[in-house]
Amino acid sequence: MKKVITLIVMAVAIAMSSNAQVRFGLKGGLNLTKMTVNNSNVEDMFKNKAGFFIGPTVKFTLPIVGLGIDAAALYDQREADFEVDNMSGGKETEKIKQQSIQIPINIRYDFGLGETASIFIFAGPQFGFNVGDKSKDLFGVSEWTLRSSNVSANVGLGVMLLKHLQLSANYNIALGKTGEVDLKQGWDATKDTVLGKAKANAWQIALAYYF
Repeated sequence: MKKVITLIVMAVAIAMSSNAQVRFGLKGGLNLTKMTVNNSNVEDMFKNKAGFFIGPTVKFTLPIVGLGIDAAALYDQREADFEVDNMSGGKETEKIKQQSIQIPINIRYDFGLGETASIFIFAGPQFGFNVGDKSKDLFGVSEWTLRSSNVSANVGLGVMLLKHLQLSANYNIALGKTGEVDLKQGWDATKDTVLGKAKANAWQIALAYYF
């Protein structure tokens, strides 16, 4: 992973020092989160929900034909419901929300389809920093704890239209745990017991406009 980050940083440096074309824009889209937990008894309690992201973006077109780099600083919100059965046979739900600033840095390759459109593929690392709540009480029995930072990876494809409008879809893969579910410390018999470590992967659909 360190080698990949080094290559990305070198590519950005080359782009900024060469005759690369630089364009700025605005990007937003939809997160379709998939919460996975390494405990099957807990994983069934997570019900995934849609979220969103939005923020500025920049695109470097390198002197090498078709090759480029794009980066962004995105406010990102992902949600899931944590459901348990109650004594009356119904369901009780607590909403888990992850709010972060996500910085994706992707290498891309464009295939031209003429003057008005092109198709591109892209991949790269994404660095996240939590700006929301660090923990969430779950029914007074458990606690959901989020990490302050995380690293993930993107792989996807898209289409560029009329040199300004960009539509893309990608899968964002968590490279480490996003958070964990613990029994609260007030329960002496099970103090500090971790019920499950979670990862928040997501399908993402994005629309960007470059000025």
